[in-house]
Amino acid sequence: MSLKSYSETRWLVMDNLDKKTRSLNMSAIRSKGTKPEMSVRSILRDLKIRCRYNVNKLPGKPDILVTSTKLAIFINGCFWHQHKNCKYASIPKSNNSFWKNKLKKNQNRDSLVRRQLNKLGYRTMTIWECQLTSRNKVKLEMKVVRAI
Repeated sequence: MSLKSYSETRWLVMDNLDKKTRSLNMSAIRSKGTKPEMSVRSILRDLKIRCRYNVNKLPGKPDILVTSTKLAIFINGCFWHQHKNCKYASIPKSNNSFWKNKLKKNQNRDSLVRRQLNKLGYRTMTIWECQLTSRNKVKLEMKVVRAI
C-alpha cells in the first residue's frame, strides 16, 4: 500500500475503519430530515402551525421557518453546536485542539447567522437535541407556542 500524502497517512493512523466503511458511515449522516427535526415537525403539525423546511434562501438555512410570524427555528445537535451545561456537549479527548477550534467556529457561525436573520426581520429559536425527549414534549410545545 503506497501513501499519497501526509493527510492520508494521518487518516489511516487515526481511524480504525477502512476508507470505504468510513465513507459509508459519513454519507449516512444527514443535514435535513433528521429524527430530531422530524420530531419538531410533528409537534408543529399537531399544533396546526404551517411552516416551510430547510429554507436555503435565508442565512444559515433554518431547519423550519414559520412564515406567518417570521420565526426561524434551528434544531441543533448538542455536540456539534456545544449546548451549554449539556452532558452531550463534551469535547473529545483525542485531537483536542482540532475539536475545540472546529466547535468554536460552529458557535461563531451560529451567532452570526442569528444576527443576520434578525437584521432581515426574522426572530430565531434554537431547539436542542436533548430537549426532544418524550417527557419534554409538553415543555417544548409550550416554548413553540410562546415564540409564535
